[in-house]
Amino acid sequence: MDVRRTLLVDAFADEPLAGNPAGLLPDAEGLTDAQMQAVASELGASETAFLLPSESADRAVRYFTPTDEVDLCGHATVAAHAHLHEDGAVAVGTHTLETNVGVLDVRVEDDGRVTMTQQRPEIHEVDLDAGRVADALGVDDQALDVEALPMAYASTGLPFLVVPVRLLSDLGGAAPDLAAVEALSEEVDVAGVYAFTFDALSAESTLHGRMWAPAAGVPEDPVTGTASGAVGAYLDRFGAFDATPEEMVFEQGHFVDRPGRVFVHVGESVEVGGYAVTALDGELSVPDVDDGSDILEV
Repeated sequence: MDVRRTLLVDAFADEPLAGNPAGLLPDAEGLTDAQMQAVASELGASETAFLLPSESADRAVRYFTPTDEVDLCGHATVAAHAHLHEDGAVAVGTHTLETNVGVLDVRVEDDGRVTMTQQRPEIHEVDLDAGRVADALGVDDQALDVEALPMAYASTGLPFLVVPVRLLSDLGGAAPDLAAVEALSEEVDVAGVYAFTFDALSAESTLHGRMWAPAAGVPEDPVTGTASGAVGAYLDRFGAFDATPEEMVFEQGHFVDRPGRVFVHVGESVEVGGYAVTALDGELSVPDVDDGSDILEV
């Protein structure tokens, strides 16, 4: 039986059992795709990061949801490097990470904050009926009546449908039809739908967000790093501010009892960062995974 060290690390949080839990295998060398998928399914976190050797970077990573592999995951990247720093495996400074979307820089600060550089933004408006989107999100049509900010496709490595919402009460009361959200995601070719409002809970926060990605096996993600980077670039692209703040703070997760904060910088590059706390550190037995020939079909 193959036994691997396995952790759950809460990203974008200052204390355990908050923010977004990421599964982490610090040494996944030799595991097959099927074994990684089985581990991710067993852990049940929205994403699990599997760290591997790399010939082009300090290390490589693959990310799996409970049902699929995804190309990039912000919170699992932050979680992985926060753990590596805490464990003495990486020092303060900038490290390189090979992902399915290319090699990215990840910076570890003296205070433990981890910041990752994302890809060049790709942003464009989408032609969707507002009533249909409102129905999919389970909000009133008037909730999407936000002046000057359109619904848009936004990506800094992983694409999202960005939907501005008027009030926190609208966003907090959302009751999404996950099948409809999945259909929207597939139509626009995005990983999920990120809805946000400037009507935030904290005076220090730039906005409050929620993100649903049922097509990737994630009904609602507590705190989403890749989406935060995409939304930061979206706000800059569509001139949401007279001058884009040097650092934006996105709050998320409060409506699923996993509050967290993402720090977003948009300049020559898009960066997202935050803190992380190890909640569980142990070992997992990884059995061989067959080809499914023993599964009965009726």
